[in-house]
Parts: sequence; C-alpha cells; structure tokens
Amino acid sequence: MYSIGIDSGSVATKAVLFNGQIVDSIIIPTGWSPKESAKEAYNKIIERNNLDKSKIKKVIGTGYGRISMDFIDRAITEITCHAKGMHFLNPNIRTILDIGGQDSKVISVDENGNVLDFFMNDKCAAGTGRFLQVMAVTLNMDIDNIDEELNEELTPQKISSMCTVFAESEIISLLAKGIDKKSIFLGILESIGNRAFSILHKVNSKEVIGFSGGVAKSNLVKNIIEKKVKKEIYVPDDSQIVGALGAAIKGF
Repeated sequence: MYSIGIDSGSVATKAVLFNGQIVDSIIIPTGWSPKESAKEAYNKIIERNNLDKSKIKKVIGTGYGRISMDFIDRAITEITCHAKGMHFLNPNIRTILDIGGQDSKVISVDENGNVLDFFMNDKCAAGTGRFLQVMAVTLNMDIDNIDEELNEELTPQKISSMCTVFAESEIISLLAKGIDKKSIFLGILESIGNRAFSILHKVNSKEVIGFSGGVAKSNLVKNIIEKKVKKEIYVPDDSQIVGALGAAIKGF
C-alpha cells in the first residue's frame, strides 16, 4: 500500500509517493491555480508509477493551497508536515528552518518529530524565495546558478532593506553607482542569512538544525547561515519535498 503527500506552495507544487520509504517524488510549478497544479502532480505521480488507485491508502494535502484540493482525504498544516518529513530524513533534527517561496518558518520538534513550538513569517516576502527571485531578475542573474556565479571571496555589498520594493530600489541605485552586481547579490544572500539567524531565535532552537525549502538548495546560503549560527546545518538531498513527504507519512 502507498500514500501520497501533496505540498502546494506559492512557487512549486510537490508530491511524494510513500510506502514506508520514498518511492518517488515530483516537483512542478504551481502557476496560477494551486488546485490544478496539485491535481496535475497527483496524476503524474500515479501515471509515472503505474499505480492502481486502490493501492493508495490516503492522499494528504498541505501547504498554502491545501484548502483548494477537493480530491484529498485530509488537509494538514505545513508546520506538522515539515516536522514529520524532516524527522523521517534525520531523526536527530530538533530545529527546522524552512525558507519557501512566500514565507519562512522555524519549527522546534521533539525526539519523535512532534511540534513543540514554531514561528512563521507569512506577512512579508522578506528573505523568502520570492524575494530572491525578484532580486535576481533586477540584477539579471540566474537564480539557479548562484552558487556557480558567486563565491565567498567577494566582498558583499551591504543591503539595508529587506522589503522587496525598497531593496529593489536600493539595488538599482547601487548599480547606477557602478557597484559590481555579484557583490550586490552576495549582499542579498547575507541579508537572507541575517534574517534566518534572527528568526531562529524566535523559538528555542537547539542541537541539530535542518534546512528545507527551495532556498536551501543553495550551498552558499547554507554556508552563510552556518557561519552565523556557528554550527553545521543539515540539508536533505531534495530540500523542497520535505513538506510533501511529511504529508505522505501522516497518510500512511
């Protein structure tokens, strides 16, 4: 028997097929309709694995678009799902930092992956994947290759604002002054690191920290945050599917 977890995010929709282990996972753009992208991810993962629907115990939805999924068995908050997903991947994790497309959150968990405390910033795009995307477009840089384009030997340009609108205006002014765009972008990553460091103190963050979400795919961002917290951070092989994995685990 299998379960399917679907995490509908603002940028990407993720689905995980689970049978006690991760059997398959898929990531597609959310686009304009979370409902349609969630159904597409569901259908694709079934078709790709030639699954008979009678073999599926439950389909669990999570993420900001979970309320639009009319085909699931249950909707569960992303806080719970990220906790369960990260605990499955690394049982030593006690603090989870997740930076997604439109929000960032810190979750404190116990030895069983149950949520003890959390802080979530979903009112402002500061320091999120969306913020990073807008800055990359302003600088005409490829967000998917920032680790290759930048290096920590550059001197980061200090960015004073984390507001997407004001930061974009500040970057345009810096470019007009002839400041190297790679130094500016590294400054943006430093700002994201500072933001992450700040919200990690919103809960009793301790022991091993796990980092999930699309922004966690950047090893450079991971290194910046590690230097600020002065400890190693665990990043899963696929940092984007943690929520979907947790949803699948809850349904199994």
